[in-house]
Amino acid sequence: MGAFELMDGEYEQVVYNHDPDSGLKAIIAIHSTALGPALGGTRFYPYATEDDALRDVLRLARGMSYKAAAAGLDLGGGKAVIIGDPKRIKSEALLRAHGRFVESLGGRYITAEDVGTFSADMDLVARESRFVCGRSVINGGGGDPSINTAYGVFRGMHAVAEELWQEHDLAGRHVAVQGVGKVGHELCRLLHEAGARLTVADVDLDNVARAVSDFDAETVDPGKIHAVQCDIFAPCALGAAIDDDTLPALSCAAVAGSANNMLARAEHGRALRELGILYAPDYVINAGGLINVADELRGYSAERARADVENVFGNLRMIFHHAKERGIPTSEAADRFAERRMREVSRIGLVRVLPGVR
Repeated sequence: MGAFELMDGEYEQVVYNHDPDSGLKAIIAIHSTALGPALGGTRFYPYATEDDALRDVLRLARGMSYKAAAAGLDLGGGKAVIIGDPKRIKSEALLRAHGRFVESLGGRYITAEDVGTFSADMDLVARESRFVCGRSVINGGGGDPSINTAYGVFRGMHAVAEELWQEHDLAGRHVAVQGVGKVGHELCRLLHEAGARLTVADVDLDNVARAVSDFDAETVDPGKIHAVQCDIFAPCALGAAIDDDTLPALSCAAVAGSANNMLARAEHGRALRELGILYAPDYVINAGGLINVADELRGYSAERARADVENVFGNLRMIFHHAKERGIPTSEAADRFAERRMREVSRIGLVRVLPGVR
């Protein structure tokens, strides 16, 4: 399928950029600017094909629109992907070329860090563009947003505990964490301090070894982590952790993690409900990183950002309540909430710009 077919009239813009001198091959997708400029990170990943990169950037951009809307932010959704192995081709020249690419969109898209990119990379991108968040603290940014992503997931797990077990802590709960990179490792730290038991898996053995050393975690093969008998299965790696193959093997009471696009298809949300597994919608529970970088647009305050991340707990409680009240999957309840906000608040924006309206 081509770009126009995949956009299917839902996306506002998809832009490609190739800078031969630096080797940059990048795609930016803007899903919606109904609530404000599209904010979303730059993912640097060795996609097998250009089509894979396009599908991923479209899926991620759409998720950012819903994430921003559900989090109560006046932002739209967008994403960038750079095709290639960051360990091999990342350079100052490439990142600055990407900055010029971001700048060319005139503020319709604001970038930040994501898989394969870091605050130091955003500092370089920002040397060419005004529209960058996730910069280092010394350069006026909020630093690594993964800290607040993990904290938001941790607070979301408290909402899960309240919903399932009428408890307000996670002591003694068994959490299986899939992916212990930047976010997963910080989440493990919070869970370990809270007294939870941990089982971890990651394709990167160094990440696993660090989790075992730091948190006395148990380990399992990455292909089997979803089948571990536990209280909470926490996907914290790439998307589509819940699909036709993993669903029948799940042995958990809840699915709650930091991964984007956790459901391979929308109907998997209903399948989880039918299995009696509580699902914390991904873009609601993992919004902490977006909230953190978005705070830079106001002049970053660590205290204010952390206070706003606390809202993840209340947002999930609301989603769980609406789902139960209406007898629908939590994924559908979250979508309805986000779509309503995009629809209703965007109308307010239109009214504000009408001639003669004050």
